[in-house]
Amino acid sequence: MTTAKKDSAIHESPLSTEVGRKIRDKVRALRPLIREHAAEGEALGCLPPATLNALAEAGVFNLSAPPAFGGPALGARDLAEIVTEVARGDGSAGWTTMIASGFARVFLTFPDATVAEVYAATRDWRGPIVASASLFSERIQRARKVEGGYVVEAGGKWGFGSGCKHAAFLVVGVQVDDVRGMVLLEKGQYEILDDWKVMGLSGSSSNSVTAPNDIFVPEGRFADLAHLPDKLNGLRQRFSGLGYQLDGLGLMLIVAMETMAITLGMAQGAYECFVEQTENKKPFNLPYDTLAATPSIQVAAGKARAMINAAQALIFARADYIDRKAIAGEGFEPAEEAEIMMDFVHAGNVCGAAIDLIQLTLGSATVSLKNPIQRFARDTRVALTHGSTRLDPSAEISGRQQLGLPPFAAFAAAVPGVDKAQRQASEAA
Repeated sequence: MTTAKKDSAIHESPLSTEVGRKIRDKVRALRPLIREHAAEGEALGCLPPATLNALAEAGVFNLSAPPAFGGPALGARDLAEIVTEVARGDGSAGWTTMIASGFARVFLTFPDATVAEVYAATRDWRGPIVASASLFSERIQRARKVEGGYVVEAGGKWGFGSGCKHAAFLVVGVQVDDVRGMVLLEKGQYEILDDWKVMGLSGSSSNSVTAPNDIFVPEGRFADLAHLPDKLNGLRQRFSGLGYQLDGLGLMLIVAMETMAITLGMAQGAYECFVEQTENKKPFNLPYDTLAATPSIQVAAGKARAMINAAQALIFARADYIDRKAIAGEGFEPAEEAEIMMDFVHAGNVCGAAIDLIQLTLGSATVSLKNPIQRFARDTRVALTHGSTRLDPSAEISGRQQLGLPPFAAFAAAVPGVDKAQRQASEAA
């Protein structure tokens, strides 16, 4: 293997930072602990305390906080490397890391006073500051305008609240008359349902949440989703740090990048386990002393390593490109955003194929729940089904623009809720 060489300083990107590399290296040292507790996380339906606390100590849940609030506001390359390292230990831990980073950006579009209030209340919080549920989906819940704010009506339910068991606040989608918006709910204002019963990423706490009673939300904790693109574009004027020198499309691309970096980390983790397990195991019906000595295993090792290397090269190269655009102060065109999104999704699917190859090559030993490879396989399969990063829809969104056809949405076709909010606003006007 060439892992030691790849980890050496000669291979560092000029776009990564000293702060980012330090956090990445802390996470790399935590990889055995994270992997050891992954099964516990599956049973709990969230990150186990040992993993949560270790990642918090490493600064993982603060990666995208602006310097004004004690964070490094890391750029794309740093984020890609850190998320990859977390997921090498456990996909659910990687997913929670992505949520903490991705929805920090969405949360920062709220008014300055709200942002300052939340960060002041969460200085010692160990977990994501903000997560989300049903923000961009078709189905959202109703709220009504009242004096001083809004009331989210009782009985509302929001799905796929990844990280909700660890988050201090939750951003959810609401419909107020003709306005499609989002509100910021504080832990304790909603109930988490025990309904995240799935084949993979079980430790990501992607449960549904519900409002058993009416919830009053102050004016400053409501935002019109139709204005989200402009608000994201405006973060460059409000916050410092490389992570906030991008336009709205660039910021949305980072979320896709982080999601596919999770699959990259899981592929690397599965490959590490694969190599380790070939050293002492014997083939079932071939006359070799070990699996490692078996030609078919060697062929699979070469193919899988190349697939993972290719995916890493694409994800990291695109991360560097995003950072260069940020440094230059350049925005993204819709067709360019769709093309890069498709590159990330393609890389993620290559990682999924590499894990499939690894599991089929090793055989029945990998189906034991004690074998980390089966968890990587299941978690990757679930990650690749996510609505915003599925292969064929992403290819269609990019391909139609490559062929000169207009985009489906004016902003980030992967999150149709924003486009719907803008259509509703236009019709109401």
